[in-house]
Amino acid sequence: MQLLIKSAKIVDPNSPHNGKVQDILIENGTITDIKAKIAPGGIKKVMEAKDLHLSPGWFDMQANFCDPGFEYKEDLDSGIKAAAAGGFTGVAVVPSTNPPLHSKTQIEYIINKTKGQLVDVHPIGAISHRLEGKDIAEMYDMKLSGALAFTDDIHPVMSAGLLHRALLYSKGFGGLIVSRCNDTSLSTGLCVNEGKVSVQMGLKGEPSIAEEIMVTRELFLAEYAEARLHISSISTEGSVNLIRSAKKKGLAITTSVNAYNLAFEDSELLSWDTNFKVSPPLRGKNDIKALKKALSEGTIDVICSDHRPEDEENKKLEFDLATPGMLGIQTMYSLINMHSELSQADIIQKIAINPRKILGLEIPTIEKGAKANITLFSPTTEWTLEKKNIRSQSYNTPLINKKLKGKPLGIINHDTYSANS
Repeated sequence: MQLLIKSAKIVDPNSPHNGKVQDILIENGTITDIKAKIAPGGIKKVMEAKDLHLSPGWFDMQANFCDPGFEYKEDLDSGIKAAAAGGFTGVAVVPSTNPPLHSKTQIEYIINKTKGQLVDVHPIGAISHRLEGKDIAEMYDMKLSGALAFTDDIHPVMSAGLLHRALLYSKGFGGLIVSRCNDTSLSTGLCVNEGKVSVQMGLKGEPSIAEEIMVTRELFLAEYAEARLHISSISTEGSVNLIRSAKKKGLAITTSVNAYNLAFEDSELLSWDTNFKVSPPLRGKNDIKALKKALSEGTIDVICSDHRPEDEENKKLEFDLATPGMLGIQTMYSLINMHSELSQADIIQKIAINPRKILGLEIPTIEKGAKANITLFSPTTEWTLEKKNIRSQSYNTPLINKKLKGKPLGIINHDTYSANS
């Protein structure tokens, strides 16, 4: 493949060209030239766009592609198409499948089925067998087979002893534990933030302390085990304060937030639209303000899509019966661009650089001689998400027919260029 990209602003903190508007020539999967002007000559493919930006390929650290077992919601092929449309060249998929990704067999299934695809798909293995929180899964075998990290995803590990053993065990072979903090003895499972909105809806709300108590526990366990820990999907001001203090103490803690927790307040639920029913639940203004501040100061390291396809049978129900989850990978950048208050450089740090750094992956860079692992995007382009353009097999998003600002224009990976219409 030969592609010339014209007049693109490079957003890459590791590149000598960072912040410059340049032409970039890509040949056979490698960046062969970067200059202010490159003549097209006989080059057939030329990419030009208004307000064109270019960065290392984006990486989503938390997405559910539902395969194996729930392919009627999403499969690996449709998940890859949705990721590419969202501007992602890499994705880490969570183990909430059927069977779960709890042994090397399932890890190898993901790796073998996605080998050579446009988007790199990396499996995250389960901490416990069948995600049941009772017995530690075959983590070492999964690591050898290619698992990047270990999590029980939306099934919190309620046993402190089991999580402590997992931290110690994984430390021995350089593994990373990812914890989703939600004390299920306190949370209701209704996915409505406890407060004014839950009262108006007549539903028992989920208190912030259900998350914060487990964050506190995880921080103590990580310190006691002297192990690395990533806390995913934080959503409250209290969690931010706890993690900020832990980082100041020097604990090896990283954390992530889901894009929808930055973009939407819990008041959206008053519409009774089950597409706004997510886990963790949408929170109030003060929580969102704290999350945004934590992103800008570096307390929160990563923004994830928490892409969770659901079929109509699980969504078109009474609110308390509907399954939580929202499509996110195709619209994540737009939500961040519109609601996070981050600069483009900081956004790229949170969605391209930091996820790979935490997971121990090679970080692509924009320089001559480097492999082309690139996302093309425009922060100012306005567009509308139409149902016909959704690449997932499910349609559980409240953003259909909504105007968005900031659009992924295409990706380049493995000597392949995929452009968005």
